[in-house]
Parts: sequence; structure tokens; C-alpha cells
Amino acid sequence: MSQLLDALASYVGRLCGAIALDAGPDAAQETLLNVFRQLRSLKDPNALYGWVRTIAIREAVRVARPLPESGSTSLEATPSAIGTADPELAGDVRRVLERLAPAQRAILVLRDLHGVDEAEAARILGIARGTVKSRLHRARAVFRREWTT
Repeated sequence: MSQLLDALASYVGRLCGAIALDAGPDAAQETLLNVFRQLRSLKDPNALYGWVRTIAIREAVRVARPLPESGSTSLEATPSAIGTADPELAGDVRRVLERLAPAQRAILVLRDLHGVDEAEAARILGIARGTVKSRLHRARAVFRREWTT
């Protein structure tokens, strides 16, 4: 069990950090605790990463706190968390993500960084597929606007 949780820790940390920002470590810890407690309920071992992703995203959205107006976080942007090898670009993307609401960050991370389709994103977030489309549209618009300012 320890080896499994160690193997999942960085994956969970990247997911939770991109969405929950400062609360990312708390979300990751809660996710790993939930995985440990609920592992017996996993029916298909091949679905492990998708199952863990669902738990991590929901936990990250749950614990995410609005940032103070200063907009700075104590977490460093890591290129692997943002999906780029360029640390400067990762920092820029991170600063824009910080300005989005947790639900907007979640949908952008799922769709644009992890390539999850709309149906799967709806299932993970527990929302309707149409809601995924509208949130994604708004999140991308806000991201574009913030990116250019």
C-alpha cells in the first residue's frame, strides 16, 4: 500500500496543486487518505488513475480557497504541473490560473492540460455536460483576458 501511495503522490500533487493552489497539499493529502480508505471499492485495477483523478479533482475543488487580492501563492509553479518544460511559461500560466475561480481552474486543467473529454469531465465534476461546455467557454475567455493583461 505504501508503494502505491508513493507512486500516486506526485500525480495527485500536480492535479491538486493546479486547482487548489495554496490548498493543494491539503487536497493531495485528503485525496491520498480517501484512496487508502476506499481502495477496496475499486472494481477495475486498470481504472486506478482515472479513479484517483476523480477523487483528486473533487477534493481540490472542495478545499480551494479564494486567493487574497495580492494574488500570490506560496506554491511554486512547476513545469510538470502546468504541462510544459519551460519554467518561465509555467510561472506565467500559474499566475493566470491563480486569478480563476476553482471551478474554472478544474475544468481547464481537466480539458486543456489532461485532455479529458466533456463527458468524462462532467462525470468527474458531478455536473451536466452542458455545464462543462459553458464553464469551459467562460474559463477560456477569462484565461485569455487575464493572459493579455
